[in-house]
Amino acid sequence: MSENMLEVANLRVSFPNRDGSLSEAVRGVSFKLGRERLGIVGESGSGKSQTGRAILGLSAPEARVSADKLRFDGIDLLTCSPAERRSLRGRRIAMVLQDPKYSLNPVMRIGAQIAETLLAHQRLPKAEVRRRVMQALADVAIGNPERVARLYPHEVSGGMGQRVMMAMMLIAEPELLIADEPTSALDVTVQLQVLAILDKLVSRRGMGLIFISHDLRLVATFCDRILVMYAGQVVEEIKASELHAAKHPYTQGLLNCLPRLGAPRHPLPTLQRQEAWKA
Repeated sequence: MSENMLEVANLRVSFPNRDGSLSEAVRGVSFKLGRERLGIVGESGSGKSQTGRAILGLSAPEARVSADKLRFDGIDLLTCSPAERRSLRGRRIAMVLQDPKYSLNPVMRIGAQIAETLLAHQRLPKAEVRRRVMQALADVAIGNPERVARLYPHEVSGGMGQRVMMAMMLIAEPELLIADEPTSALDVTVQLQVLAILDKLVSRRGMGLIFISHDLRLVATFCDRILVMYAGQVVEEIKASELHAAKHPYTQGLLNCLPRLGAPRHPLPTLQRQEAWKA
């Protein structure tokens, strides 16, 4: 695989309106990704999730996706056949979606759902599948994986459900993982556990990670680079370690709105958006 496993140039995702016009959710996004942790941050509706879905080919049927370049390991993701896209999805590129209660099948046991992901790409003996499922659950810090594998999704907590989703996406050992708000519904303690698991797996397997979040402080402490999105565009790209020196007024405004311990501000400042940022 080349140094840049993923190349995105001028990615656009639009949706038709009732009057026949188009609304652009993603407008000209460009970036490259190696074996690193890339954070994509922005407010709700900024185009973060639609960018991740377009890469994986999970945009809604009515969406119109175009790009000057959308390549993974030299494979053109826009022109490859549906069969080739399916072979990549889950096996080489995987995506952890935002809320496990909407992503897990409520009438299938957890172990069967994880095994299904593996069997979609490999033919393995039943004993080996079971071993891999147990190992996948153990890898995401789930104790007593045999018991958890027999449970249904409604029988586990939100934090455990999110870890089950991670196990399902990681069992086939993908090279690129897109994590869409993987900690948004979790309390702080479980958030740290999930981030520690992701960090360990990315480091151990040498994966590339796209970490999508609205939490600027969280992404700054976890990722190597950050893309800041506003109104479907990338307005700033910066090293996570240099976030405090951000130049774009939108990024500066987001940072200024963060609460600070020992420095109470009442009321908290609000972000003053400018039309020029959408240009």
